[in-house]
Amino acid sequence: MNPSPTAPIPDSRLTLAALGVVFGDIGTSPLYAFRTCFDELHGTLPTEENVLGLLSLIVWALTAVITVKYVMIILRADNRGEGGALALMALVLSGRSRVPRRWMLLLGILGTTLFFSDGAITPAISVLSAVEGLEVINDEMEGVVIPLVIAILVGLFAVQRHGTGAIGQLFGPLMMIWFVVLALLGLRWIAVNPVVLHAVDPTHAVRFLLTHRSESLIVMAAVFLAVTGGEALYADMGHFGRRPIRLAWFCVVLPALVLNYFGQGARVLADPYAVVSPFFLLAPKWGQIPLVLLSTAATVIASQAVISGVFSIAHQALRLGLLPRFLVVHSSGESAGQVFVPGANRILLVATIGLVLAFGSSEALASAYGIAIALAMLIDSILVVAWLSDGADRRTRALLAVMAVAVLLDLAFLAANSLKIPHGGWLPLFAGTCFMGLMLTWQAGRLTVLDRATRRRMPMRELMARANDVSRLRVPGTAVYLSGSTETVPGALHRMLEIQGFLHERVVLLTIETGDEPRTVRGARVRVQELAPGLFRVVARCGFMETPNAPALLREAEAAGLPYRPAETQYFLGLDHVVVARTHGMPRWQKRLYAYMSRNEHSATEHFRLPPARVTEIGEQIDI
Repeated sequence: MNPSPTAPIPDSRLTLAALGVVFGDIGTSPLYAFRTCFDELHGTLPTEENVLGLLSLIVWALTAVITVKYVMIILRADNRGEGGALALMALVLSGRSRVPRRWMLLLGILGTTLFFSDGAITPAISVLSAVEGLEVINDEMEGVVIPLVIAILVGLFAVQRHGTGAIGQLFGPLMMIWFVVLALLGLRWIAVNPVVLHAVDPTHAVRFLLTHRSESLIVMAAVFLAVTGGEALYADMGHFGRRPIRLAWFCVVLPALVLNYFGQGARVLADPYAVVSPFFLLAPKWGQIPLVLLSTAATVIASQAVISGVFSIAHQALRLGLLPRFLVVHSSGESAGQVFVPGANRILLVATIGLVLAFGSSEALASAYGIAIALAMLIDSILVVAWLSDGADRRTRALLAVMAVAVLLDLAFLAANSLKIPHGGWLPLFAGTCFMGLMLTWQAGRLTVLDRATRRRMPMRELMARANDVSRLRVPGTAVYLSGSTETVPGALHRMLEIQGFLHERVVLLTIETGDEPRTVRGARVRVQELAPGLFRVVARCGFMETPNAPALLREAEAAGLPYRPAETQYFLGLDHVVVARTHGMPRWQKRLYAYMSRNEHSATEHFRLPPARVTEIGEQIDI
């Protein structure tokens, strides 16, 4: 049963939990972002001018991309509390945007698949970058890094079944400690060399790019590593809400990040050789081992932001008909947006460990990291522009102007990250393209099967005539037939009439529709219509973040006039067996792929929360 909301959770608790889930990725970027900037400069000396330029680029990237674009503007584009590319796509499609619907659909799917593909890279690079701190302490620890990283990742994915909320409550206090430590480490070195505070002046960033024109794109790709958590921040909005995320960002995360980056700059100015590991060298010798342990814990938490975002968006894709049925576990009785998807969890675990073994270090993995997220962020901006274009007031026009600048900045970051494509950046793009192919194949195949099945169905008027025939045999009990369409007779009922020839005393045609809203209001989402004596049509509307519960929906229908008796009810499901035929339409390879996906769908009985002892499945072969 879907959990129902209970008493509202205080903002303080949600803000702390958000620190443990939403801001992990951004919060651990100081581990590698500033260091990577100098790595990409290939031996350029960390002079005061260069340090101030890089720090200014990072600070203003955080300001423009995270603060202005995501926290202040994109978080406004919540689809009844939910975020992410699919929720944003559904929000745009529900309005009156001038952009063709097909384009918006493709953009939403592409943004989702790119987020999926980078979902495996984030845990790998985050945990690797932290555990590699052992090599700074002792060179002989190099051999234990990979096995330790794999063990940590296995443990991380193993605890996902406990739910995002529980993990957030567990990780939130630890992440608060992390951000406090970030700030204190930075303040310690800022006090030594306060000249780094001049980096708040954006002219240093402009001067640096003009001075290093030939390397500016490479540096921008490294700077982008500091803001890669923006998409996960938006995707996780449904877990905690807009206000707690904003509170956590402005009160804790942003100040801690800026202070730490400034501290790293001051440390490098004090000792140019510290550029090899400026983050870990912020700590005194006695504090480096505790810092490695704390940073390892923080990177595990960083991975949680992406993992929980993948779960949320996968569930949205399922409800929007873009993926086959799979098992979804609602992990919270307080928030319907908190879900656990075991299948996605297993796939992410295998992919993440594979990346760790294939690349072997965070420096090597950085070459593949960023390109998919850069494109996903650009898609977010385009969708928000399409959403804002529906309004005409002065405030909306101002937001559109800001988002137009954000699109240009996203294009610059995308161009910078495109340089990574030959060096590993092709991998997340390839994975994202494969995921998109799967979604489009499932959508096209589902529509083809529905079209083929509809042509065979008995007309509704014939069923109504049989129900009105008082001489026809009616057997006791209630038969519920799940139907994907309100216009035709369900295939299972059609077959039953062909084979048995009788109707039950009460026949219910149940159609569950998915709306553009994330969740619907209980008690007002079911319509009941009596088509003939003992023949009822029930149409229930669920949000795309909800998992449908057929018995619960029928109980709601009872209040609307349906004579529902659970103890006398039998459920009938149509089981389509897809056969690939030499017909026009989809390419043959795509038909085979759809047939394979169809055979491996999650059980409809479990998906619709039906009592297994009362379910009868009736098969039908459909050629495509």
